[in-house]
Amino acid sequence: MTRLALTRAGILGHRRRTGLLDRRTAWTDEAVRRAAWAGLTDSMPRAALLSLHARLENVADDSWEDAAFVQVWGPRYSVYVVSACDVAVFTRGRLPAGGAARARADDIASRLASVLAGEPGDVREAAAALDIHHNAIRYAAPTGTLRIRWDGARQPELWTVEAPDTDDDEMRRELARRHLHVVGPSTPASYSQWAGLRSGRAQAVFDDLADELVSVATPVGDGWILAADEPSFRSQPDPPAPTRLLPSGDTYWLCWGADRHLLVEDAGHRAMLWTSRVWPGAVMVDGEIIGTWRRSRHVVTIEPWHDLPAAARDAVEAEAFSFPLPGLDRQVEVSWSQTD
Repeated sequence: MTRLALTRAGILGHRRRTGLLDRRTAWTDEAVRRAAWAGLTDSMPRAALLSLHARLENVADDSWEDAAFVQVWGPRYSVYVVSACDVAVFTRGRLPAGGAARARADDIASRLASVLAGEPGDVREAAAALDIHHNAIRYAAPTGTLRIRWDGARQPELWTVEAPDTDDDEMRRELARRHLHVVGPSTPASYSQWAGLRSGRAQAVFDDLADELVSVATPVGDGWILAADEPSFRSQPDPPAPTRLLPSGDTYWLCWGADRHLLVEDAGHRAMLWTSRVWPGAVMVDGEIIGTWRRSRHVVTIEPWHDLPAAARDAVEAEAFSFPLPGLDRQVEVSWSQTD
């Protein structure tokens, strides 16, 4: 099979373009949906808010609670902020067609609806009423009937809604399309890890999408892209933003295996970004990830992997100062910590 050869620059340019990372976009209905096209991870408190801030203009400290969004347990049962009109993609798109896992999801969802009776409730109290561990409630999330509100301080508030009326097979295909569009090229194995699906289910979805895919060769191995995205991969990358501070688990670098080699070529630096415990944030300068950042209350610590020119340091600090963080009683301070 002849594979389309893609360059690293072309791949990263496509990802920044589709991820709205080259320049911030005005807050419109369309832009909001595009910013959350592959979902916004929020398992680190307010990560989704900072992901929005990296992509859209005029993001406020409560923008994650805008009516355009809902919070759900999405891929890998992580907390996600997703577009309200795309809930079915990130829930029913992961729902097994049958078997024990499907029966468990439906059973927990049904019993939760009876216990909560349309009212918000505490996750632990609801789990106790069902006589299950509170983490097991997440198994019902793919039914699309659960909504949560998690502010990072306590267990999420939980309530149930009617199941979305969808074509579940199409939702499964659409979730894979979202993944391929935003973080492609990809493989069934990479999709399996990203979505938290068994490898056989991931392969089946790719098989269903065969007519929509193009086989490609990349600097880190073979993969697939959406045929509709080929012009974007072939086009000249757009000028990158001077800097972005991407939070832990941001869609741009939420990846595994060889794809990490594509984003960060140095093995030592990869180990600093994708740690074995809680991931830091990623510092992007001129389109390249060049370090990490962490925050403790109002102090943002930047750890670049090499010396930065004064203009880049100023841009990084300006980005940190602009964080729309809730609950701070003072101005953000920036601390620098050099690694190399």
